[in-house]
Amino acid sequence: MANEKMSNRPTPQPGILEIEAYVGGRAGAEGAGKVFKLSANETPLGASPSAKEAFMAAADAMALYPDGGADELRQAIASRYGLNAGRIVCGAGSDELLHLLAQAYLGEGDEAISTEHGFLVYPIVTKAAGAKIVQVREKNLRADGDAILAAVTPKTKIVFLANPNNPTGSYLPADEVRRLQAGLRPDILLIIDAAYSEYVSRNDYEAGIELVATSENVVMTRTFSKIYGLAALRLGWMYAPAHVCDVINRIRGPFNVSIPAMKAGIASLFDTAHLEKSRAHNDKWLAWLTEEISKLGLDVAPSVANFLLIHFPPQAGQTAKDADAFLIKRGLILRQMVSYGLPEYLRLSVGSEEANRLVVAALAEFVGKARAS
Repeated sequence: MANEKMSNRPTPQPGILEIEAYVGGRAGAEGAGKVFKLSANETPLGASPSAKEAFMAAADAMALYPDGGADELRQAIASRYGLNAGRIVCGAGSDELLHLLAQAYLGEGDEAISTEHGFLVYPIVTKAAGAKIVQVREKNLRADGDAILAAVTPKTKIVFLANPNNPTGSYLPADEVRRLQAGLRPDILLIIDAAYSEYVSRNDYEAGIELVATSENVVMTRTFSKIYGLAALRLGWMYAPAHVCDVINRIRGPFNVSIPAMKAGIASLFDTAHLEKSRAHNDKWLAWLTEEISKLGLDVAPSVANFLLIHFPPQAGQTAKDADAFLIKRGLILRQMVSYGLPEYLRLSVGSEEANRLVVAALAEFVGKARAS
């Protein structure tokens, strides 16, 4: 009867109904006064003044279609990073580019590999393309290149590597990424998702530009949503071999990036003072939060991004779920990690000084009450 009923209505492609829809971080807290949203890794400093001015100036162009090739934006990105503009494709956030890459290089019977605590979009785009996602175990909340290579089969077509990784905050050094790429078949596409790269100050880290420049099977994706503070405008870009750019340009929407987004993105790239201010704020408060929360007896995973993972014990009244409920009542919105397979953790985005101090004070209160009960 069920099959007969299904045949009387349109049915989606295989894999679509296996997708768990992406759910973003909570934005509000019912009953709380002032709310601090620390669940989505947004920058507390917002967009640069230059980007805001550029956005407002673009209002007169709202009746016009944008440049379909995003030529001005691609040239600006190329100038900023010393790249070939012909090897850059822009999108409505890096999420759109991940969808397009999966659509172009995956199909029924294929496999894509990601790590077990990788970004939730990877399984979504893989299943949407009719392929199977293979999630590989991490080692101490860190991608394991050897485990990824061991998971490769003749069906493998894509490897997704978030570097740094969301939500763990860990990263792979450049030499380990190079070793991973060298171990892959040349027909496997390695996608390096470097959404948080601007926050990393480690000498052994490289966002992926060098590897893309010297390889035929590596793509690096980037975003303006994080340190540049343009999340609402949905703007991202990828740097890739010319043959990959050709493929993606054939299937992307002809006007997939808006004029206000492009203008704000260009202004953001060259407002280096605001960029450095944002980076300095993150460096200071990421270290402070890690130290102060650790003093409370809670384990904090080392992070190179603009967020950190806080581990809570399994005892009733002390769990991550308990802590989340406690914090929400005080207007402090963190992100539960159940969907990432980390139910014992909460993810905390670095916020303003006020928000950071309030979180630590609230956690101290929670820990004290939980241990006293």
